Amino acid sequence: MWWIADPQDLHRIEDRVSTVYVERCHVDRAENAVIFVNKERTVRVPAAMVGAVMLGPGTRITHAAARLLGDSGTSICWVGEHGVRMYASGLGPSRGSQLIMHQAYLVTRVPERLRVARAMYAMRFPDEDVSTATMQQLRGREGTRMKRIYREHAARTGVPWSGRKYRLDDPEAGDTVNRLLSMGNSCLYSACHAAIIGLGASPALGFVHTGKSLSFVLDVADLYKAEYTIPLAFDLAAQNRGDESAIRHALRDRFSDGRFMRRVVRDIHILLIGPSGVIDETEANRLWDERRDSVGGGRNYSSERFDDEVMMLEREGYMSLSGPEIPEQEVW
Repeated sequence: MWWIADPQDLHRIEDRVSTVYVERCHVDRAENAVIFVNKERTVRVPAAMVGAVMLGPGTRITHAAARLLGDSGTSICWVGEHGVRMYASGLGPSRGSQLIMHQAYLVTRVPERLRVARAMYAMRFPDEDVSTATMQQLRGREGTRMKRIYREHAARTGVPWSGRKYRLDDPEAGDTVNRLLSMGNSCLYSACHAAIIGLGASPALGFVHTGKSLSFVLDVADLYKAEYTIPLAFDLAAQNRGDESAIRHALRDRFSDGRFMRRVVRDIHILLIGPSGVIDETEANRLWDERRDSVGGGRNYSSERFDDEVMMLEREGYMSLSGPEIPEQEVW
């Protein structure tokens, strides 16, 4: 089996440090730890205690380090400078496909998808009843809510605010607070992405967002921006600390108590399977069957009766033979 670690050997996603971001360094392995080496120092990190490793520009990683991270169930994300863009990611620690199949069931049925979308908005509007709201109404409420949150933090910190500005082709465009928001949100996306693939859900199957490979990541991250990245961005802008490391370190400190990852895992379970739902995450080698869902894999289903029927048809001349292919004639 290509997967080395057993499920009982892996630390639960909710118990891990959320993310480690590195750039311009060499990533290698030393026993059960990954080591990050640059010109200044060498840092050792236990692989199984990290949810995701974000590899920025100028990073080299060895096969041994990638294998250790994979065996430990740690996601590997290749990101742009400052972690603003996500280019690719490695496989998470989930064993089974049950959760992603249930997610696909929900997202492809309009009533179920609307129910999950309402539940997402209900987490952001705890004092409002959104049980009958349409998506248009929910989007309107969310837009009004975000404008109010931005204005409140601008008034609290004294930071000028003229609206959210983000350019996909230049994430660092805009004033200081907008740049900090973009950088902070990118780190938040990576932490949520690690939790999603670690649980075995799909980052692409979003309920509110759609059309992107990270649609569900955007859905989940939106639950926490008002609490994490927005206040931090305004606080740092008020202190004239506009470099990307400031908000990355501030988020790291906010995530360091371990409660954030547990919260993300709990919220994903509530959204997809309910507060008391249980999904079997064990790896299963099965084959789909239209009559009884699935059958066991790893065996030959050819029966003696079937083999006898084939031999009888061959003896009675019912089997056809194909001759050589005849090239098509060109039509002039």
